[in-house]
Amino acid sequence: MKGLDSLDWVVITAYFLILLAVAWWVIKQKQKNTEDYFLAGRNIGWFIVGASIFASNIGSEHVVGLAGNGAGDKMPLLIYELHAWIVLMLGWVFLPFYARSGVFTMPEFLEKRFDSRSRWVLSVVSLIAYILTKVSVTIYAGGVVVSALLGIPFWIGAVATVVLTGIYTVLGGMRAVVYTETIQAVVLVLGAGILTFLGLDAVGGWGELKETIGPEYFNMWRPNSDPDYPWLPLFITSTVVGIWYWCTDQVIVQRVLSAKNIKEGRRGSIFGALLKLMPVFLFLIPGVIALALKMQGKLHWDSPDEAFPVLMSNLMPSGLRGLVAAGLLAALMSSLASVFNSCSTLFTLDIYKKLRPEKPEEELVKTGRIATFFVVGLGLLWIPIITTLSDGLYEYLQNVQAYISPPIAAVFLLGIFYKRINANGAIATLIGGFIIGFGKLTLEIVKSSFTEGSFIYAIADINWLVFGAYFFALCIGIAVVVSMMYPAPSQAQLQGLTFGTISPEQRAENKASYNWVDIITSVLIIAIVGYIMISFSTLAL
Repeated sequence: MKGLDSLDWVVITAYFLILLAVAWWVIKQKQKNTEDYFLAGRNIGWFIVGASIFASNIGSEHVVGLAGNGAGDKMPLLIYELHAWIVLMLGWVFLPFYARSGVFTMPEFLEKRFDSRSRWVLSVVSLIAYILTKVSVTIYAGGVVVSALLGIPFWIGAVATVVLTGIYTVLGGMRAVVYTETIQAVVLVLGAGILTFLGLDAVGGWGELKETIGPEYFNMWRPNSDPDYPWLPLFITSTVVGIWYWCTDQVIVQRVLSAKNIKEGRRGSIFGALLKLMPVFLFLIPGVIALALKMQGKLHWDSPDEAFPVLMSNLMPSGLRGLVAAGLLAALMSSLASVFNSCSTLFTLDIYKKLRPEKPEEELVKTGRIATFFVVGLGLLWIPIITTLSDGLYEYLQNVQAYISPPIAAVFLLGIFYKRINANGAIATLIGGFIIGFGKLTLEIVKSSFTEGSFIYAIADINWLVFGAYFFALCIGIAVVVSMMYPAPSQAQLQGLTFGTISPEQRAENKASYNWVDIITSVLIIAIVGYIMISFSTLAL
């Protein structure tokens, strides 16, 4: 890799000074209560909401891991980046229920729909999930990026970036997060777009890229007999993970809840869905380009996860290289900042406030800041396990999420669409699913200690996509069967929280919150997703 020169460092320094200036401006604003600190006073417009959704999703783990997929023959995992249609579901389907309930967090919504037990379980499971996925993976990816760019040891780079991000997240709260994320989203899109253009030019154009790699390399749909990525389990499990992540996960939903109203929140989700179409071309294709350049003898890297930083350092001119480096660091910071803020929100409002309801608002904000530091420490401790589960960062992320998401997705979907589901069905699904999912994860971690051919080895060896699909069906079954064993919830409890209990006034209010532009834009996004899916199945022909 080429090192950064003086102009690169000037650009990086200027960029971070701008970020810190924005963060400092936000910190100076009044943040005395929980609504202002955790939801930015519920006063954010659609553009900031959409950019924040995109930036909080696209962190270093995406930049590094998705490019690694492109360079490592894992094209089927592209489907996880085609979830723009599920982002639309957040705005069109889920947001009206969340907004009407007036909640801060997703566990709080479950308490209103079911009971306090569901809130407790989801709060604990969500915090554990963040440590296993978002925090540890983002820190790991950041360590890879920082060590590659700056030539310093991995752990020093990871910890240093965590500390810098933690400072402005702890002090500035949600408002500092969403405003800095908007700047970071713009830089990352521009930088990665330029890199894709330069990469295609270096490899000899799109035609030369296909000829070097082989057109069959681009096929994302493999037969159901494929041992790694069978297409039907891939589609089912990726959709379940997508619904959990985009429609029920605190990190994403917190952005639309910070909007001024349902109209701004929905438009923010539509804009976020539009931006979500970009990673395919901005991050995955550069990974494929890096592989082609390696095959042509023009580039060298050892691990697919190194493909993007190596490509960037070799192709980008001085100054622009510094801008993209800053964008990569910013991507890490935006993801970490989002997770830090959401973790502190969950812990403070769903756990600490329930235990200490008499605490004043200022004390709750202080507690949220302290909680951030503990989450960071636990995430650092989990990093060594990542390489045990998968040889690719992005696949590890989807692997773990396939074990965490089914029970949560099942409870939210049934809770909104099927009013017969009651509190006992929800708690049985959440606790049972938690035990099953983490049991499978544990077996997979220690699989090498089992005898090949034994029953327990066979369970540990089940393909994670196949397991995720059956696991979701099992969770649906548990919720329905257990609910039928107990009385149905009362109409008063469900009012406005399910499709079957929306009042005519609420329907009219929701209808007034969108127009034909929102509808046409949403249909266009779905059409683009369908076109990409078809294109990446016919490129092999």
